[in-house]
Amino acid sequence: MLFFIDESGHDHGEAPYEVLAAVAISERDLWNLVQSIRAAELEFFGIHMHEVGLEFKGKKLLKNKVFRHARQTPAIDPNQRRDLARGFLLKGFEELKGGPQKPRSRDEFAAYGQAAKAFVLRVLQLASNHHVQTFAALVNTSAPKPADANILRRDYAFLFQRFFFFLEELSPTEMGLVVFDELEKAQSRILLTQMERYFLETETGYQRSSRIVPEPFFVHSDLTTAVQLVDIVAYSLNWGLRLNRMTEPTRPDVEPFARLAFEMRYVGKCFDDGCGKEWPRYGIFYLDDLRPRREREIDEAE
Repeated sequence: MLFFIDESGHDHGEAPYEVLAAVAISERDLWNLVQSIRAAELEFFGIHMHEVGLEFKGKKLLKNKVFRHARQTPAIDPNQRRDLARGFLLKGFEELKGGPQKPRSRDEFAAYGQAAKAFVLRVLQLASNHHVQTFAALVNTSAPKPADANILRRDYAFLFQRFFFFLEELSPTEMGLVVFDELEKAQSRILLTQMERYFLETETGYQRSSRIVPEPFFVHSDLTTAVQLVDIVAYSLNWGLRLNRMTEPTRPDVEPFARLAFEMRYVGKCFDDGCGKEWPRYGIFYLDDLRPRREREIDEAE
């Protein structure tokens, strides 16, 4: 099983929360999903995004401006919309390469906006059709962080916990490989150190290393379709989903996409020995403190 991980809102810009999201994709489904998404690019844009120097990421395809463009005209015929969107993208690419600025018509703007919305909807539907499961930690932007920079944050630890139980439920032998969108090299090394310490030096982490390979892979998002998929999931959840105790407003335009991502979430079961009851374990959850238990207990005692 492959777990692709990406984040949204960690730059503390306009995003209401930090989101660490993941999608679980079986090896047998990955290539079929990638091919289906590439076919959707041609269906909606008439061109692959990478051919015009773009990635299909949430902040590109679901930003406010795209929805404003889409509303400029009534729904455009799909074939005409594709051709107009293709022209829109090619003009932008020529400008990106240093060419003169080319005017775009109102219909081109509207076609691109409508195509972008339809494409993201299709991508999420394809993910569901290919048995993708979603995971995410939605984090308050003011959540306290571990004092020790070598300690793995709770959002990562909780994701790995969900991965572990998800794999346990699949089969007695299923293993998980973790794939991250490449960070700056210094950040990647910090994360590697944190993961190594978690999986090798903590009892819980050591147990979970029996299912999750502790050394992750780092890939370029512009070359890896599944990382762009999880970016869309993270962005959609950040702007379109609210769980208990989350008070920031959503963007209503994004809510339909967030619902699709949420419907693919992992839901497992955990048994409470104390009361003898079974409880659901959710793959999408909210955190307002990223510190380990010991650090939180010391703070509460003081």
